[in-house]
Amino acid sequence: MSLFRVKYLSFFFGLVSIFSFFNIIYSYYFNLYLNLDTYYFSLISSSIIAIIFYKIRENDNKPSIFEKILTVLLGYILLPIILSIPFYFSIYNLTFLNSLFESVSGFTSTGFTIFDNIKHIDQGLILWRSSIQWIGGLYFLFSIVFLIDIYDESLKKTLTNFLSFNSSEVLKQTIKIFLLYSGITIIIFLTLNIFGIRSFYSLNLAMTVISSGGFLPVNNLSNILINETQIIVLSFSMLVSFFSIFFFYNLVFLRNKDLNFFYEDIHLFLYFIITVSIFFIFFSFDNNFLYNYLSLVSSISNIGFSLEQKQTNLNFIYLILVIIGGSFFSTSSGLRFLKIYSLTKYSLNQILSFSKPKNIFMNKLMFAKINFDFREINKYFLTILIFIVSLFVLTSCLSLSDINFENAFKLSILTLMNTVNSSAYGVSEFDFQNLHFLTKYLLIFFMVIGRIELLTLLLITKKFLFKY
Repeated sequence: MSLFRVKYLSFFFGLVSIFSFFNIIYSYYFNLYLNLDTYYFSLISSSIIAIIFYKIRENDNKPSIFEKILTVLLGYILLPIILSIPFYFSIYNLTFLNSLFESVSGFTSTGFTIFDNIKHIDQGLILWRSSIQWIGGLYFLFSIVFLIDIYDESLKKTLTNFLSFNSSEVLKQTIKIFLLYSGITIIIFLTLNIFGIRSFYSLNLAMTVISSGGFLPVNNLSNILINETQIIVLSFSMLVSFFSIFFFYNLVFLRNKDLNFFYEDIHLFLYFIITVSIFFIFFSFDNNFLYNYLSLVSSISNIGFSLEQKQTNLNFIYLILVIIGGSFFSTSSGLRFLKIYSLTKYSLNQILSFSKPKNIFMNKLMFAKINFDFREINKYFLTILIFIVSLFVLTSCLSLSDINFENAFKLSILTLMNTVNSSAYGVSEFDFQNLHFLTKYLLIFFMVIGRIELLTLLLITKKFLFKY
C-alpha cells in the first residue's frame, strides 16, 4: 500500500456506509423489504474497508503526484465494486458484470443503464442508483483538489479564496467541500419540490443534477415534468453542474472581487447566452424552444436528459456541446470550454502573426489579466489529440461488436464525455444489457478514462514533455 494514500479513500467508503444506512432506514420506513438485505451487505463491507484503510499506517512524507494519481485510480476500481453489491444481491438476478456496469456508469456520472424498465425497480434501489451518482460527483471534485498540483496556476485561482492547500488543514477543506456540495443538493431538492415535482423524484433528480449524472427515477423525463414551469426550473438547476461549483459561494460570500476573479464563469456565461440565442433564433420555428432549451442545457452540463421529442436535425449539434463541456471545477465532463477557447485564440493569433508580422497579438483571455503560455497550449492540444485517438479506438471497437457505425460513434462520444444516451442524440433506445461481455468491459474502461483522463494527462504531459 506504499504507493497509495488509502486514508483518502477511507472517507468515501465511510460515505458509502452512511448511504447504505440511509437506504436501510428508508426501506423500513416505506416497507420496502425486497432488497433490504443487500444494503446490510454494502454497509458491512464498506465499513470494514473504511476502518482498515483508516488504520493503515502511512509514511509522513508528502505524497508524490504519482501516488495521488494511483490513489484516485484505485478509488475508481474499488468503490464501484462495493457500490455494485446491492445490484448483484437484489431480486433482479443481475450478473456481476451487469451490476458492475451499472455502478461504474453511476459513479462516473455517465448514466448508461442495463435496466429496461425503471418502474419495475423498487424505490430503494432507484434511490441507491442516484446515491451512487452523488458519491461519484463528490469523489470527482475531491480528486481535482487532491491532484491540484498538476494543474496550471491560472486554473487554481477560482479555488484560492475558498480552499487552503495547506496539508495541515485537510479536514477543514474536506468539510467545506462536503457542506457546499450537500447544501447545493438540498437547495435543488427544495426548489424542485416547491414547483410541484414529487419529493421522491425531486430527491433523485437533485442528486443526479449536482453530480452531472444521467440516471432517472422513471423511464422518461416526461413522466416527471408535467408543465412548462417545471421544465424551466429543472433546466436552470442543471446549470449548477455547468458553472464552477465554487462560483455560487464566491458570488454570495466574497466581497470586493473584480471581473478578473470570475473570468472563467464570465466566459461560460457568454458562451451559454450566445448558444441559447442561436437556438432561439434558428432552431425554434416549431415552437418547441423549451424542449430544445432543456436538451441544450443538459448537453452543455454533460447530463444528457431530454424530453421525448424528435430532434434529429440537432443531434450533431448537441454532441458538439457535450464535447465542449463546462467549468474546470464542476462535475461536468467534456474537454472544457476555457481550454478550447484558449487554444482557438492562440491558434488564430499565430496565423495572424504570419500574415501581419508587424502587429502584436496578446494571448490573453477576456476579463482576465492572465496570459497563457506555450506549455499550456501544448497541454490543451494534447488533450484534444488524446480525445480524438480515444474516440477512434472506441468507435472502431464498438463497430466490431455489431453496433452500426452511427450509434458506435455517438456512444463513443457519450462514453468519453460521461453523458447519458437520450433522444437528443438519437440513441435513447440502446440495449446495454445484451451487449457482449467484452463490449461491456470496454465501455466500463472508457467511462473511467473519460472521468480521469484529463486529471492524469496533465501530469504525463509535464513529466515527459516539460520535465515536471
